[in-house]
Amino acid sequence: MLLTLSTTYQPATDLGFLLYKNPAKVQTFNLNFGHAYVFYPQASENLCTAALLIDIDPVALVRNRRGPSGDGFTLEQYVNDRPYVASSFMSVAIAEVFGSALSGNSRERPALVNEKIPLTATVAVLPCGGGEALLKRLFEPLGYGVDATHHPLDENFPDWGDGPYWSLTLSGHATVHDLLTHLYVLIPVLDGDKHYWIGDDEVDKLLRHGQGWLAGHPEKEQIVNRYLKRRGHLARQALTRLLEADQQDAEETEGSQTREEEAVEQKVSLNEQRLGTVMAALRASGARRVLDLGCSGGNLLRLLLADRQFEAIVGMDVSHRALEIAADRLNFDRLPPKQRERISLLQGSLIYHDARLEGYDAAAVVEVIEHLDEPRLAAFERVLFEFARPKTIVITTPNVEYNVLFEGLPTATFRHRDHRFEWDRQQFSQWSTRVAAQYGYAVRFVPVGTVDPIHGPPTQMAIFTAGTESLTPPAAFI
Repeated sequence: MLLTLSTTYQPATDLGFLLYKNPAKVQTFNLNFGHAYVFYPQASENLCTAALLIDIDPVALVRNRRGPSGDGFTLEQYVNDRPYVASSFMSVAIAEVFGSALSGNSRERPALVNEKIPLTATVAVLPCGGGEALLKRLFEPLGYGVDATHHPLDENFPDWGDGPYWSLTLSGHATVHDLLTHLYVLIPVLDGDKHYWIGDDEVDKLLRHGQGWLAGHPEKEQIVNRYLKRRGHLARQALTRLLEADQQDAEETEGSQTREEEAVEQKVSLNEQRLGTVMAALRASGARRVLDLGCSGGNLLRLLLADRQFEAIVGMDVSHRALEIAADRLNFDRLPPKQRERISLLQGSLIYHDARLEGYDAAAVVEVIEHLDEPRLAAFERVLFEFARPKTIVITTPNVEYNVLFEGLPTATFRHRDHRFEWDRQQFSQWSTRVAAQYGYAVRFVPVGTVDPIHGPPTQMAIFTAGTESLTPPAAFI
């Protein structure tokens, strides 16, 4: 059972400080079910790889009643896949061997603990009955690239077909703490056969390690159910607590974002100008069926609902609480029946294929993409431009060049602390042009707000139109 972690961060050997394991020596750890070894096959300034090798003793499994029940055949307790595939045993080993790293602690490199660095994790063999599709559904929403290799049941007998075993490589920019946390939770989810008793304390453990990512994961119900071995009462308890945490986070985020961005942009009434420009683009497209993706508190939805041109309106957000806020602002429960038929609110993720988004004339994505980690943009592009594929797509995002003109905004600071990036005009133009060419759209650019002769507009907007030749951005915009 083997797990390797690699980085090209320089100096790459700082990985040893983050893991609390010296690259210069092999270390051995005693576990209740065998031994774990940590060693470094590579340790240079440019590339460092740490390996966790777990040697499980089958006899110890039976002695401690940690292996299979033995109901299948006489020697199943001794002859099984537990010593060879990643499972809950690996999660326990991660917690015991890399406990400090899993907790986000580093005495020698405290500033590096919360820094996202290039990381690659490889699990040599793990069971996954759901195949590559399940691996991608679990790990891609967390920002990882997924490379999965399926192994035949027996290479000498190809007629037996493929087995349930895969090799998995994850790559992306993440903190070591986050990567270990995701592996700790999701490896047992893939295996579905925990070797220890599942009780109420497992709910606390899941929510502790899932803090900050599980509540918004599109597969959270499956993760919770499989992690808790489908024990319904525990799963319901966990999901209820996740929902409460999600609602609280959404309220804090919504309020914080509104206060921060309004404080920065209030002198130019930028939000009103932005929504007005988006509405003008949607009206001009002739769209009647419209998506508001990342609808948040429903500001654009209110304008869409007030315009009779739009016959079917869908607001989607990853946060259940944000949708409740939108419904309250729209007086959803008190709308006349015909008005209520025009609008729907959906919970969903913009980086996960959702058939409910297909068949619409236009989509608006207003001040949303900058809240996504850049490695997740590829998934977002496919969800919107390949699968949903509305005829018109309107996307707005801040122009980082304009930030120097906002009073009270410190230099080199984003407009909101949840922004993962803010692009200048050239970066947004390059991204939009590439996406348009890749998926068969034309793109034109519209400045939003007062245009500064040096720094450009405060908000940049791209309007994508399907099935026409690409248009060159106007020189004034670039």
